[in-house]
Amino acid sequence: MTAIEAGEVNRLRKNSLGVGAITFMVISAAAPLTAVAGGTPLGMLMGNGAGFAGTYLIVTLLLLLFAVGYVAMSRHVGNAGAFYAYAARGLGGLAGGATALIAILSYNAMQIGVMGLLGAATAGLFAGWGIALPWWVWSFIAIAIVAVLGYRQVDLSAKILTVLVLAEYVVVLVLDLTILKTGGDSGLSAAPFSWSQITSGAPAIAILFCFAAFIGFEATTIYAEEARDPKVTIPRATYFSVILIGLFYMVTAWLMAVGAGVDKLLPALQGLQDPTTFLFGLSDRYAGTLLTHAMSILFVSSLFAGVLAFHNAVARYMYVAGREKLLPLSIGVTHTSHQSPHVASVIQTVLAAVVVGLFAVLGLDPVLALFSWLTNVATLGVIVMMAVASLAVVMYFRANPSSQENALKTTILPALTFVAFAIIIYLIVINFGSLSGAGGFLGVFLPALVLIAAVVGLLLAGSLKGRDPVAFANLGKPPQD
Repeated sequence: MTAIEAGEVNRLRKNSLGVGAITFMVISAAAPLTAVAGGTPLGMLMGNGAGFAGTYLIVTLLLLLFAVGYVAMSRHVGNAGAFYAYAARGLGGLAGGATALIAILSYNAMQIGVMGLLGAATAGLFAGWGIALPWWVWSFIAIAIVAVLGYRQVDLSAKILTVLVLAEYVVVLVLDLTILKTGGDSGLSAAPFSWSQITSGAPAIAILFCFAAFIGFEATTIYAEEARDPKVTIPRATYFSVILIGLFYMVTAWLMAVGAGVDKLLPALQGLQDPTTFLFGLSDRYAGTLLTHAMSILFVSSLFAGVLAFHNAVARYMYVAGREKLLPLSIGVTHTSHQSPHVASVIQTVLAAVVVGLFAVLGLDPVLALFSWLTNVATLGVIVMMAVASLAVVMYFRANPSSQENALKTTILPALTFVAFAIIIYLIVINFGSLSGAGGFLGVFLPALVLIAAVVGLLLAGSLKGRDPVAFANLGKPPQD
């Protein structure tokens, strides 16, 4: 074996992803059609109605502020562990260990939760074509396909996601343009961006739904080790992702409200047995059934793109945790040919199959239970990691004042976003039952899973510190070339 080959045995595939590829990996994790067809109508119904479009604008601006410190840190910490690496370098190895386990829990919960909605949506789609199979059959088929793609080279996943995500954007933009052209139900109106509309109803719940729609944008830094020129690629992909996702959601939510009529929106949503059919009803009304049929198919592919992107994210977090000895070293290896985190990918596949199988055996609803419970846990976990990352940025640059980054990027904005995320975490915890539909014991236990994961990660990091102080001190550092 040559020296180059020896150095590459346990490395992710370098120089395989450009700005465009990473951006598409990230916006596919955000699953744009899923958010527009599923999350937006529910956020409008349970939150603040037409003001949901204005809420998207506020959340987009907050995430752009967060991205300033986040990408500043990315120029100094290029590790596929992302949030975990930032926590470890900024707040110390114990915080890094806690964050690593929160990340593994959160992305697993998101990926497996979306598997429930994917199974249900696919079952409904094929039932209309005369093929009636239980939801869990389709979920297992999806798990198998994702297993193959996650095991192979990451650029293959990126190519598939690019095609699916472009198609999602096209069908929604066609609907947007038809509503814009006709002027909607009662003419174009800026009312959804008025403060009275934004603060109507339950704006706190609207904010939470908006954040859930963005989950995945932060994954740009997960691909730092596989990016071409990461110090340029990662910041650009991060900003592009936030702006592209935010504008798309905001404009579409505005036109959905205009299409139904600002004053008629809530009554229309309340009259639907399933609010997630709202977008398809607008499509029938403004664009015709052909677009609606295409949208129904792409809704399923959107969910698939999301689970594939989250699978890749989970695998990379587990791989880094193994490589850096938080988890067993056998997890922290890459495939000799594909240079993919294949062991972590296989573990994630088995875990997804076990959880989906458990929900199927217990007869629990794939949407109201599997999807709702797990994705809300994931949303809470990711926002906790954003808060930790914001604090880590402040502490890292305080300890490294010679980094040539200005105080606005490294202290002021990260401190402000930390406070904002702390408030949002509080809102999620106190509203978790109404958000997820999990009452009683589950309403307390499910959000507590994030705290449990943090404690487990803390104990694993403490154990590593005792048995291998050098490895503990190196947690979150970029891999050596």
